[in-house]
Order: sequence, then structure tokens, then C-alpha cells
Amino acid sequence: MTSHLHALDIDANDPPLLARFWAGLLGWEVSDETDDGIVLLPGDDTGFRIRFLPNPARKTVQNPMHFDLTSTSLDDQRDVVARALALGGRHIDVGQTPEDEHVVLADPEGNEFCVIEPGNNFLADCGFIGALACDGSQAVGYFWSKALGWPLVWDQDQETAIRSPHGGPKFTWGGPPMMPRDGHRLRFDLAPPAHGDQQAEIDRLVELGATRVDTSAAGTGWVTMADPDGNEFRVLTPR
Repeated sequence: MTSHLHALDIDANDPPLLARFWAGLLGWEVSDETDDGIVLLPGDDTGFRIRFLPNPARKTVQNPMHFDLTSTSLDDQRDVVARALALGGRHIDVGQTPEDEHVVLADPEGNEFCVIEPGNNFLADCGFIGALACDGSQAVGYFWSKALGWPLVWDQDQETAIRSPHGGPKFTWGGPPMMPRDGHRLRFDLAPPAHGDQQAEIDRLVELGATRVDTSAAGTGWVTMADPDGNEFRVLTPR
């Protein structure tokens, strides 16, 4: 059995602030609040939690992944944007053109996300979080498909997308050119099967093309690895 995606971790200067923003925007429940971070539990079929971890370093570059939020009508799109702004978000410019119908925003710490226009066929059967859009190669899309056991739902012109068999958002990779891999503020937490063998899962991921980043993770509860594009992720200790 493969690992499952347990959480998307987001580094935050102020975890409670970001948790309040995203809980209000997504309608998710704040589950745990400790010195180690704050967890949001999905109220839909997203299938993984979001965890905000304290990190004093400031965000300085564009994130290599962001949420694409869906809308059902132009009024709904405007309402989602208005709700995000009321919660502390802001409009940002990442190079979009006046012809683009999606709206690009950032949360209170500058993490980018988009509110997609209604009628987007690619996200038509997805929930409010339509996609986690990632900067990355075709090879890394293949890697995550095998790592998570999620089928490819798009593979064309070096662009790939995968989706859990249980539904939820699509994970997409846009192909080249790619951003520098500086400042890992978002990362995946993988949980091996219950009572599984963490080392066996690490070995499997290495065979798929991952590398082990840390060599002294004793007592942390996880092992840090990197996918073929150099994006860090963590393999948790089985429980």
C-alpha cells in the first residue's frame, strides 16, 4: 500500500492569523492549535488537512504551488473575492493580463491563490478547491502519481495532473520553464499505511526518484525528502 497525503504544510509568521483567514475562506474547522502549528480539517471531499507551522522567515518569492478556487457564476466569483478581501487578503500581480478571467489574490502573508471564473471545464467536477496548481515538470507529475497511487487525469504538452480516486482537487504541474527552488514554504506530509514500515516507504519513494534530505531525523516524527524537482516533503512516522 502507498502512503496517503496527510496534510499540506504552510510555513507562517503568524499561524493563527493564516488559520483564521483560510478557515473563513474555505469554511473549514480549526482542529488543533499548539506551539507546533494549527490544523484545519476539510469540510468537503478535499481529502487532506492544511497545517500552518511557525516560521519567522519572511516570504520573499512566489510560491511554487497555489490553490485554484472555483466559482459557480460571476456573482459567486465576486462574492468569493469579496470574502477573501474582507478576511485580510489582497489583489496581487503575478503577470496576469487584462484578458484573464481568473482573479489572483494573496492571503495576509502573501501566499498566492486564484479564484477561477465560472464555466472552467477542467475543474467542472471539482469542489471549491478545484486544484492545487504546482510549478513542476512532467516527470514530477509522474512521480506523485506513483507515490500517492493517484491516476493521471491529464498528460499533454509536458503538463500533467493527477487526482485522488476518491475525488477532491486536482494536482497539476505546468511544465517548463520552472521557478528556482528557494524557500520551501509549502510541503506535503505523507503518512505511511497504519502500522506500516516507514523505511520501506522511504525506499519505495527513492526508487521512484525521490532523495532523502535529512539524515538525522530521530525523534522528529518524520523524514524529510525531496521529489525529482527538488520540492521538499516529509514522510511521517506510522501510528
